[in-house]
Amino acid sequence: MAEAVDHAFETGEHLAVQAGTGTGKSLAYLVPAIKRAMERAEPVVISTATIALQRQLFDRDLPRLADALTGEVPRRPEFALLKGRGNYLCLNKIHSGASESNEDVPQDELFDAVAATALGRDVKRLTEWASNTETGDRDEVVPGVADRSWRQVSVSARECLGAARCPYGTDCFAEKARGTAGSADIVVTNHALLAIDAISEVNVLPEHELLVVDEAHELVDRVTSVATGELSATTLGIAHRRSSRLVDDELAQSFEAATATFASAIYDAEPGRKDFLDGETATYLTVLRDMADRVRSAIDTAPGDPKAAAARNEAVTALNDVSDTASRILSSYGPAIPDRTDVVWLDHEETRSAGKRAVLRIAPLSVANLLRNRLFDQGTVILTSATLTIGGNFDAMARSWGLTAIGDEAPGWKGIDVGSPFAHAKSGILYVAAHLPPPGRDGTGSAEQLDEIEGLITAAGGRTLGLFSSMRAAKATAEAMRDRLDTPVLCQGEDTTMALVRRFADDEETTLFGTLSLWQGVDVPGPSLSLVLIDRIPFPRPDDPLITARQRAVAAHGGNGFMAVAASHAALLLAQGAGRLLRSVDDRGVVAVLDSRMATARYAGFLRASLPPFWATTDSGQVRKALERLRAG
Repeated sequence: MAEAVDHAFETGEHLAVQAGTGTGKSLAYLVPAIKRAMERAEPVVISTATIALQRQLFDRDLPRLADALTGEVPRRPEFALLKGRGNYLCLNKIHSGASESNEDVPQDELFDAVAATALGRDVKRLTEWASNTETGDRDEVVPGVADRSWRQVSVSARECLGAARCPYGTDCFAEKARGTAGSADIVVTNHALLAIDAISEVNVLPEHELLVVDEAHELVDRVTSVATGELSATTLGIAHRRSSRLVDDELAQSFEAATATFASAIYDAEPGRKDFLDGETATYLTVLRDMADRVRSAIDTAPGDPKAAAARNEAVTALNDVSDTASRILSSYGPAIPDRTDVVWLDHEETRSAGKRAVLRIAPLSVANLLRNRLFDQGTVILTSATLTIGGNFDAMARSWGLTAIGDEAPGWKGIDVGSPFAHAKSGILYVAAHLPPPGRDGTGSAEQLDEIEGLITAAGGRTLGLFSSMRAAKATAEAMRDRLDTPVLCQGEDTTMALVRRFADDEETTLFGTLSLWQGVDVPGPSLSLVLIDRIPFPRPDDPLITARQRAVAAHGGNGFMAVAASHAALLLAQGAGRLLRSVDDRGVVAVLDSRMATARYAGFLRASLPPFWATTDSGQVRKALERLRAG
């Protein structure tokens, strides 16, 4: 892999590398990255899926590698960690007194004494911390604070005054981080910031021609998330509160009326994908857009004192977001359905404090063109993950990234699978419970499935990670197993994920149940994890608006929408779930899929081809005996 990455950097050919757990893939791309950065005297950017993975590279992998390379390189390589501006404390917001405002707190929480007190305590603690911190990095706040509290002392990139206009520009934590990144050999960032850099007109990352995307299977979803716009009572309320003090009362009241009318309309509307725009909604959107534009034009943006300038900037940013999103939704209905590039849908979400929350969203049908034009055409990209081949090849991933659309044009791309240090067929069993009835639509397990789960966990003596399609299913199964088993059962949501995983790893008899969000976050080598349970094939919800729109688009062009979108989505998640089992060369165990469709459906072969080459069986008795032997050993 290291040689292939080095060759790609040399030739400019994009490279996709599937590298199984335990291959040392971070070393395989970091060594050639350091080599090239020092030769070219310009940074190589490494993008990871999450800030947690950023820290793993920056705090552990890179310092060890720098020590190991002593004597092999002319100097010690320099590294920088770069996050979005909102992750750094804003000195202007603190010193100008803007942090004392509650403008971003939902209205119902303003009258909650406990919430207000907690917010005040957090802001006071953050203000004191500002005098001592050297980085202003939110991750260094211990214990951490809620998003609501952090927003009182931070700004987004679009809300920032800019170093030249800000009185604290020379001391700005975000600017210092960017300055350090500009002179580093390796810059470690995350997919969200990479997406912002690609989408926005402003360069967020330092100039670079070489990019490594780790956990590349998440790139499309992260870019799609950043490219998604939304309108809700919350976002509209923030725009109104920020702007109402900066314009005359009559205009502020008119804007408030427009936001209230629109919020009421989407609250009463039927949720789901919106293929057609009715006249009433079009009118509300048009009025909302025009009012946001009028209020924005009325705000005096001439330079003034820093506090006033910051307030104006935040108001203008919020108004621009409302206007731009409304305009984007209106214009998306221009083309006929097969030619549309955006999907619009309405969500009704349940919240703890305010009940139902209505959100109108718009997202790109595909980010392939965006990635091709703003990422792959700008330099050489290495994409790597333990799970990139779906159905046995790279085609699905390459299409979603926009690489296949490059066609015969240089520089082109290639994909390689560097294998795994694990002997999957000797170390793991793939068990499909073919005798179980197909899972029901309600998401909860059948009586037969519960019996199967009980028998498997008993045979394993705990040591089980249960991965479920919904939180409801995970909780219901956890409750049922606590009545049936003598060993401890934990469930996601009962503590932080890190704390639960720690307890799971420390006690070999413990079972941990969770949802898809746990699939990529659990790394437990050793005997504490001998059985991975997957309750059903993780197809997307049949009413998922973005997935169904993408399936329809594939079908409109003569393809199989179900296989290209839904089945590929499920195959990737199955591979991620199965990848939790073997984390070291000494690990042994079973991946049990409790969905008989994995043995009987037409697409079963495609799904199994996406999984590691475990020894496969549908014999429940044989699997239980294997688990008992592991437990005894």
